[in-house]
Amino acid sequence: MTASTGTDVLRYAAFTTDPAGGNPAGIVLDAQGLDKAAMLAIADKVGYSETAFLTAPPPGFGTPGRAFTVRYFSPKAEVSFCGHATIATAVALAERIGPGELVFATSVGTVPVEVTRDEGGQLRATLTSVEPAVAPVTDGDLAEALAALNWAATDLDPVLPPRIAYAGAHHLVLAAKTRSRLADLHYDFDRLAALMRARDWTTVQLVWRESAQVYHVRNPFPVGGIVEDPATGASAAAFGGYLRELGLVGSTAELTLHQGDDLGRPGVLGVELRAGDSRVRVTGAAVALPD
Repeated sequence: MTASTGTDVLRYAAFTTDPAGGNPAGIVLDAQGLDKAAMLAIADKVGYSETAFLTAPPPGFGTPGRAFTVRYFSPKAEVSFCGHATIATAVALAERIGPGELVFATSVGTVPVEVTRDEGGQLRATLTSVEPAVAPVTDGDLAEALAALNWAATDLDPVLPPRIAYAGAHHLVLAAKTRSRLADLHYDFDRLAALMRARDWTTVQLVWRESAQVYHVRNPFPVGGIVEDPATGASAAAFGGYLRELGLVGSTAELTLHQGDDLGRPGVLGVELRAGDSRVRVTGAAVALPD
């Protein structure tokens, strides 16, 4: 089926309770009958970093009515996994079918999501990532990434070494030594996009460590046709796995990531690590955007 004006697209901002903050996502709750080309065309028209498309789950998968297959599209391509669109979708579903447990079948595996209502009545969703992984980055790729970002090696925080982190999508993690270095982001869009496409990196996660539990992050996303993603749940999960793999946090930890401040769209992402469970949990609110 081709894209049509009759497709109902919801618009939510994730990791915020303010429509002016967080990361906007498109959501198509009933994408049955839409093919890949149609989904891509809709995502391109919506223009957000990602749009989520829900269809029926595989036979026997999850609780009927609370299990779905989800695909994610940027304006340029299908994305293996998207955290902020998952959070937004879960909240949108909870508004319609009630809070509780949901489960999503994604291209990278099963992603459980729990939606709860806090004391103030706000719905919050917590996704549980697929198995995270961390890998080294080659000297050549690091040098090319720094050149594309207009960063010097001396701009990096030696406590947080460069790595490739994964929790459903691959991200190059680079830590800035200062908050001012993180704030000053002017990069070569095409050069960075070419490197990311060649290495299958979804975003570059740039971080600054305020404390052992609090981080400020930015995510260039040129491979999705977006200069910068305002709040990135997939990379937040990958970053939690990165910190644990390097021994920079304990087996149990709760972290706060601030993202979008430098874009004027502040968002807050909660990251939780639990002893005995290698997966990473990412929590955030979401709010419907005005028409």
